[in-house]
Amino acid sequence: MGDGRVTVVTGASQGIGREIARAFATRGDVVALAARNVDGLNSTATVVAEAGGVPLVVETDVTSSDSIQRMVETVTNRHGRIDVLVNNSGVGGPSGTMWEVDPEEWRATFEVNVFGVFLTTRAVLPVMIDQESGSVVIIGSISGKRPLLGRSAYTSTKTALIGLTRTLAVEAGRHRVRVNLISPGFVSGPRLDWVMAAQAQTRGIGVEEVQREFEAASAMGRLTEPEDVAEAAVFLASDAAGGITGADLNVNSGVVMY
Repeated sequence: MGDGRVTVVTGASQGIGREIARAFATRGDVVALAARNVDGLNSTATVVAEAGGVPLVVETDVTSSDSIQRMVETVTNRHGRIDVLVNNSGVGGPSGTMWEVDPEEWRATFEVNVFGVFLTTRAVLPVMIDQESGSVVIIGSISGKRPLLGRSAYTSTKTALIGLTRTLAVEAGRHRVRVNLISPGFVSGPRLDWVMAAQAQTRGIGVEEVQREFEAASAMGRLTEPEDVAEAAVFLASDAAGGITGADLNVNSGVVMY
């Protein structure tokens, strides 16, 4: 990294997305920051600049093909190429048993977590194909492979991303574009705090007990940190991973190992 590459990170206004942007910035990348929350993106831009990268803030709604196309045009008009796309945008979706979940909340979860990845990648891939190079990293979740009570909408979207990654890897591989997935574990931060609170309420137990269970499920006895996910994304996008595509990389402190 650090050789003038241009990286796009969606969902870059906070959390894992901000940490991913920071990690790419330490390699000297131009980092295009895409999300709806402009204030959050501006905060991330400061982090990117301090880490040695070149930030580009682009307000983007990943559920809108027009918004995504404007983002791609902004990046390519400014920097001429896109070398890396990290699809990190996602929502937690509703929490509750499937038969009690509002169908519109279910639909909205797929709209961002799956359709948003489709739209964004669909818009970026032609740029990479013209370059005959590129790397797409999709942020999934162990929830796509490990049941979690009351999280049917979210887990279904993350399972869908596994199939999407494998298919895209086959379709884009002949154009020297690699596509890989990261399945993070229980990543510490505000979203996990919300998940643990919802789990506690659903099961009638304390949040502390839920956290202890999450930690105990890990081979390492700990939660996963955002930095763990970010460094894995940098690796998958790098030349060091040049022979890796269609992979589903578990970055979850050993919660799942298959």
